[in-house]
Amino acid sequence: MNTGMQNLVGLDRQELERLAQSLGKAPYRGRQLYHAIYRRRATAIAGLTDLDRDFKGTLSAHYDVDYPRVQAVFTSTDGSARYLLRLQDNTLIETVYMPEESRATLCLSSQAGCAVDCRFCFTALLGLQRNLSAGEILGQVMAVTKAREILPRTRLNLVFMGMGEPLLNLAQVMKAVHILADPQAFGIPLRRITISTSGIVPRINEMARDLGRPKLAVSLNASTEEQRTELMPINRKFPLRDLLRACRAYPLRPRELLTFEYVLLDGFNDADADAQRLGKLLGGMRAKVNLIPYNSGTELPYRASPMERVLAFQQVLAECRIPAYIRLSRGQDIGAACGQLRLKGMRNGDSTPDPSSKRKGADSPP
Repeated sequence: MNTGMQNLVGLDRQELERLAQSLGKAPYRGRQLYHAIYRRRATAIAGLTDLDRDFKGTLSAHYDVDYPRVQAVFTSTDGSARYLLRLQDNTLIETVYMPEESRATLCLSSQAGCAVDCRFCFTALLGLQRNLSAGEILGQVMAVTKAREILPRTRLNLVFMGMGEPLLNLAQVMKAVHILADPQAFGIPLRRITISTSGIVPRINEMARDLGRPKLAVSLNASTEEQRTELMPINRKFPLRDLLRACRAYPLRPRELLTFEYVLLDGFNDADADAQRLGKLLGGMRAKVNLIPYNSGTELPYRASPMERVLAFQQVLAECRIPAYIRLSRGQDIGAACGQLRLKGMRNGDSTPDPSSKRKGADSPP
C-alpha cells in the first residue's frame, strides 16, 4: 500500500470535479476520473488514456487508486468466502462473499468492531475500534470483486450486515451507497442494497429523509421491552415502542417491504407466545420477518432453537398474516455466518490468522 499518497477511492463525482479544477483542469476531467475509478475499476492512473499526460502526471505524483489488501481468505464448503482485509492504517476488517445461482451477495462492514454490544453477537466482543470511511466501504466491494474476478455490471446484492452498526456511521455509509447506486459508477440499484440496524431511532428518521436511501432491515430479536433490553442494551436508549413508531412512519416505495430480523435463541425468545406478541407488534405494517437460527459459540451462553421450534414460530406468524422466511446462515464452517464476525487472533499488526478463527463470521442477506 502506498500510504504516502492520497487515495482517490471514496471521493464522489463533485469532489473529483473540484480536484480537477484545483489542478487547473475542466470539471469534466473529474467526471472522467470518477467513471474510470468506479465504473471501469481502473487502478493505474498512468493507464487512463482519456486523460491528458499533464493531468495524469500531476495525479500520479500525489494520488493513487488503492483497495484494501486481502490478508487472508477462508472458503466454505457452500461456496461462501470470508475475506480478512487490511486497511492503510493496518486496521483489519472482514467482508463476506456469498454466491448464488444468478447473483452474488457481499456482506459489508461499516465499522471496525462495534459499540452496540448485543449480547448474542460475536463482533460485540471486539468493542469499537473506529468508523470506516466511504472509501474503505467502497474498497471492500472493489477488493473482493477484483479477487473473485467479478466484472463490473455483474448482478450484485450488497448488505451492510458485517462488522459495526451502519447507522452510527451514517454519513460515510450513505456517501458510499450513493456512489454504489450511481449508474455512472457501480450502478447497483438501491433495491439490491440493504442497511441493517440495531435500531438507532434518530438515524432511521434521518435515513427516511434521504431520497437515495437503500432498503432497511431492523434487527428486532424480541417481543417485549424487557426481553429486548436483555439481548440488546441499546433498547434502553431507543425502546422498542419508539423503534416501532419510527418503523411505522418510515416511507416505503411501491412494492417495498420493511425487513425485521429475528435471531431465534433456544428457550429465550422462540416460544409461541413470543411469535404471537411479535405478530401483534407488526400487525398492519408492510413488513416481512427473517427468522435466523442462531450460530452459537463457546464464549456466549445462547444456543440455536431446534428447527421444529423455528418452523412452529414461523407458523404462528403466518396465522397472524406476517410473512416470515427462514434464513439459514451461509459459511458457518468458516465463521461467515450471522452475527459471528470477529477478529480472534487477528488484531492490528498480527498478520497470522488464528486457526480457530475459521469458526467465526458475518450476517446473511435479508
